[in-house]
Amino acid sequence: MDVITLFKSMIERNSETPDDGGALGWISDYLEGYTPIFINREEVQNLFIYKKFSEGPHLCFAGHVDVVPAGDGWETDPYKAVEKEGYIYGRGAQDMKSGLSAFIQAVHDTTAFKGTLSLLLTSDEEGPAKNGTVKVLEVLKEKNLLPDACIVAEPTCEKVFGDAMKVGRRGSINGVIELIGKQGHAAYPEKAINPIHKVAQVLQHIAGVNLDDGDEFFSPSQFVITDIRSGMEVTNVSPGKLKMMFNVRNSTKTDQGSIKAFVKQHFGELNYTLTLEQSAYPFMTEVNTRIVQTLDKAVEKVTGVKPKHSTAGGTSDARFIAPCGVDVVEFGVRNDTIHAPNERTSKEEVQKLYEVFRELINSF
Repeated sequence: MDVITLFKSMIERNSETPDDGGALGWISDYLEGYTPIFINREEVQNLFIYKKFSEGPHLCFAGHVDVVPAGDGWETDPYKAVEKEGYIYGRGAQDMKSGLSAFIQAVHDTTAFKGTLSLLLTSDEEGPAKNGTVKVLEVLKEKNLLPDACIVAEPTCEKVFGDAMKVGRRGSINGVIELIGKQGHAAYPEKAINPIHKVAQVLQHIAGVNLDDGDEFFSPSQFVITDIRSGMEVTNVSPGKLKMMFNVRNSTKTDQGSIKAFVKQHFGELNYTLTLEQSAYPFMTEVNTRIVQTLDKAVEKVTGVKPKHSTAGGTSDARFIAPCGVDVVEFGVRNDTIHAPNERTSKEEVQKLYEVFRELINSF
């Protein structure tokens, strides 16, 4: 089987989170000679599969078989791999059955390696991500099977294939501020404390404000307000409380402590409560590590393009892998239609991604 045939077959597996569409069992059978460990939790299916060729480093490819719901607006069947003008359409074409197929085929075609090759796969990346990669990593720690380096094949390129790889990710901190006032009649504002009026006085000082300056790899951490709600949808009652939600995609220069201080600076004289939840922590893989250096050379050799090192975008399962002491990077096809109707990837990109991974394995 070639990588394009494999890619098409993966798209045609309906694997909306947490369903794996039967993919993990098939992959286990396809990779003959590899030792599979199925780690299923509740409705989530996970697979870690590895082969020790010889003594040497352990290189892992990680990814997810699950996809988001197809939604409306498709011109083709989202679960049929439709080929048009050099592109293959289908849900998961970019995120991330292209990367998944490329590294499965690359590993399948490898007959010699100075070390151990493995795949870490889950059906719970697009969902809560509570029973997926994190559970696999717990088992790998127990069995002393954690890899030395890992590549997550999420779509990373921007304008042309090969132009960007992730060497880290920002963290994500979600916050809720509840501002307490005093409800009253709108005709007697002097007898009430209107939290909408109070928050209006500070919005210009917090909305979209950078909490740090960022650095060479990380953009500044910005205070992004995502929702404000208050009142009873009537015109004659001033509300007694207000709820404001926000998100900070934080660099290594901003943490929960600095966010608390920022909120206190602007809300300190008001009656408020603050709740923070960190769903991901920022991480950075040093550019002089073996995985970064080898992937840089493999991408440039196959594409002729030198990839930039980026930490932009949302979160991925790399956020769980890095804290385990594993050097982790991300590289995949272009990211311009993920989660959208008519998601697509070019055949050329999938083929070249396979070639990049083959070169990476050969020279790691």
